[in-house]
Amino acid sequence: MSEVVTLGCRLNLAESERLAAMLAGAGNVVVVNSCAVTGEALRQTRQAIRRARRANPDARLLVTGCAAEIDRAAIAAMPEVDGLVSNHAKLDPRAWNLPLPDERPAAPRRTRAFIAVQNGCDHACSFCVIPMGRGPSRSRPAAAVIAEVESACRAGAREVVLTGVDLASWGADLAQAPRLGQLVGEILDAVPALLRLRLSSLDPAAIDERLLALFAGAPRLMPHLHLSLQHGDDLMLKRMKRRHRRAAVIALVAGLRARRPDLAIGADLIAGFPTEDEAAHHANLSIIAELGIVHGHVFPFSARAPAPASRMPQTAAATIRARAAELRAALDGARESWLRSLVGQPLEILAERDGTGHSRHFARMALPARTAPGELVTLTPGRVIEGLLG
Repeated sequence: MSEVVTLGCRLNLAESERLAAMLAGAGNVVVVNSCAVTGEALRQTRQAIRRARRANPDARLLVTGCAAEIDRAAIAAMPEVDGLVSNHAKLDPRAWNLPLPDERPAAPRRTRAFIAVQNGCDHACSFCVIPMGRGPSRSRPAAAVIAEVESACRAGAREVVLTGVDLASWGADLAQAPRLGQLVGEILDAVPALLRLRLSSLDPAAIDERLLALFAGAPRLMPHLHLSLQHGDDLMLKRMKRRHRRAAVIALVAGLRARRPDLAIGADLIAGFPTEDEAAHHANLSIIAELGIVHGHVFPFSARAPAPASRMPQTAAATIRARAAELRAALDGARESWLRSLVGQPLEILAERDGTGHSRHFARMALPARTAPGELVTLTPGRVIEGLLG
C-alpha cells in the first residue's frame, strides 16, 4: 500500500494528489513530497521523513519535492531515506519504475480540487531558492487544464483551486503568450458544472486586466485574492527584488474593492528580512490594516544559501521571532474583526469532510451535524469561536 506525505505549498498538494493516484497499487511505498522554502520548512521535511520511517519501518521510503533538489546531498544522506526522485520527474511514472498508463489516472474524489497549471519561476527574489528546486517557469496548455477541471467536476469537486509556483506568470512561455485572465475566463466558459473557482497566491505585479475584470464581475470566481506581498516597506521590497511597491498594491486592492466590496484579501509577509529596522517593521505591520488583510501567512526570515539575502546583514533571531509574533497578532486581530462582521449575514458555505466548510471569501464555519461533504448550504453565523464561525 502506498502513501504520500505532503509538505509545503498548494502546488505540492496538487502534485501529491496526482502522485497518490499514480502510485496506487505500487506496493509498500511511502513518498515524502518535501518543501525547502525556508530553513524551518527543511527542518519539518526532515522530521516528516523520520516520522514516516518510524510509522512504516518496512516500506520503501522515497523523497521528492524541492528539498530533494535544493538539499539533495543532505536528504540522501539520511539513514531513513531509500532514494530520491527529481522534482522535475516526479509526475512521470517512469521515475517510479511504473509503466506508462493507457490513460490519465481518474481524479480523486474531493470537494475542493487543487490543479497545477504552472511550475517553476523566472524571477530572482533575493530570499528565494525555489527556482533551484522547480526550474524555469512552464505553463500547462489551457486545453489540458480545462480537461483536468472537467475531470475533477465529474469526480464530485464543487470548487477548483488553480495553483502554481508563480501562478500569475501562466502563459508567458506558450504560443501568443496568453495571460492568466484568459485561462480563467476559458475555464469558466468551458466548464459550467464548476460552481467555484479559486486562485492560489498571485504576484501583485503580474495581475492582468482581464483577470481584474473577472474578479470584479464573474460570480463563480471567488472573492478571495491572496497576494505574494512579502513586505509593506518599499526599501525591503527593493532589497527582496520584488517587482511591486506598496502604493501600487494599495491602489490595486482599492480598485478591486470598489468593484467587488466583499473581496477578502490574503497575503504572505516576511518578518525580519535582513537590514529591516523598526520603521520598516512598522510599515510591514501597517500594511495589514491598509489592505484589510484577513487571510495572512507570516514567514520568519531564515537565510537559505545561496540566495543573496543569506549574505546580507542578518536581523537578530530574537528580533525576528518578536516581529513575527507582532505580525501574527495584528493579522489575528484583523481576521477576528472581519469574522465578527460576518455574524448575522447569510453565507453560502461549501461543506467539507471535517465538519466545517468555507464561505465564498474563505471564512471557515462549523456545520450542522450530518451536512454532506460537497453540499452547498446557506447558513447565518451567530458567533465566532477561535477563528471559526458558528
